[in-house]
Amino acid sequence: MIQDYLILSVILFCLGILGVITRRNVFTVFMSIELMLNAANLAFLAFSRLHESMDGHVLVMMVMAVAAAEAALALAVVILLHKHKGKLDTNVFSLLRG
Repeated sequence: MIQDYLILSVILFCLGILGVITRRNVFTVFMSIELMLNAANLAFLAFSRLHESMDGHVLVMMVMAVAAAEAALALAVVILLHKHKGKLDTNVFSLLRG
């Protein structure tokens, strides 16, 4: 039942978008981005299973590698931001421009 997987994927993706839009904490925003990436992975796997192909699995592995690199880089930025500014509010990022 591909519809069930796709509905779950859409729900997870919408929850991720809602978390990015409404939250101010940097960790929560990054967790919401990871949730959106996992929702896309679920959709890729559902379509891969529907077409009986391994292409979706390969794409999921690439998305997971990008997500791991993004998480490592984001953690480094968050640590430096907290070290210099003392808080993890997303409004602090606007101070980095000047």
